[in-house]
Amino acid sequence: MSVANAKKTILSPAVPFTEIIPGGLHPGEMIVIQGCVHNDADRFQFDLTCGCSTKPRADVAFHFNPRFSSSPQIVCNTLQRENWGREENMDLMPFKKGASFETIILVLCDVFKVAVNGVHILEYEHRIPLEMVDTFSVSGKVELHAIGFIPDSAIFSKSGDQSIPYMGSLLRGVIPGQHITIKGHVSLFPHSFTVNLRCSQSNNIALHLNSHIKSGMLIRNSFLGQSWGPEERELPYFPFSAGNYFEMIILCQLHQFKIAINGTHLLDYKHRVQDLSSIDQLEILGDVELQNVQLW
Repeated sequence: MSVANAKKTILSPAVPFTEIIPGGLHPGEMIVIQGCVHNDADRFQFDLTCGCSTKPRADVAFHFNPRFSSSPQIVCNTLQRENWGREENMDLMPFKKGASFETIILVLCDVFKVAVNGVHILEYEHRIPLEMVDTFSVSGKVELHAIGFIPDSAIFSKSGDQSIPYMGSLLRGVIPGQHITIKGHVSLFPHSFTVNLRCSQSNNIALHLNSHIKSGMLIRNSFLGQSWGPEERELPYFPFSAGNYFEMIILCQLHQFKIAINGTHLLDYKHRVQDLSSIDQLEILGDVELQNVQLW
């Protein structure tokens, strides 16, 4: 698990697991759980609770409970004043005994959204005010590899590290005023490297930056509706060279991206994708070694 600007990441915690959520829980944030179901599992559960009291038992805002019975199902519920509410059941079972999984709980103002292994499986409406939720726990027959508490302004690396090719998820798309900072080194014997801001739902590329080191060209374009648009090539100077460190800052403004390299403004690129929230992936390819990627 690699997350730029994560609130906290815990690696290989023991089960049962309980952790206070840093700063509480807010709309747009995520909890990412990576682990493996035991071969003999009958059930396990994730709980978002209001404190960690056992006597009396703390209220449970969201109880997520996969059960491997004769009819496997996921049971969701809320506990208030030590009384369970109405169960919400899902008969489909995305977890498998003995198999690894990645579960993402996305927090919105009115619901929790849950995805397993990249597939959305359910929504659960809040029954307890979100501001009261401050603790996350895991119990049952499951092994944990990593748990990450992810703020809404974060890049989640799908590869798990800074390796190339790099694919990062921009959790809420891009927002005017945000910066993406990419730090790294150009390879010693480079041909080119590419930075793409992509739209996962449409396969569009909102911003394509293709740096050709030997020819000294930085080509900008967008890929929309299965075709490339007109290229932009004009530059005051070419900023990259073999083996050298660079820091690229992509600033999103209302009508354009502004690109700076090593602290100096280089170019502007007017938006060809107007729905900025749909621009939700950062892709980096080619002859470059990444040192750090941040969204701020």
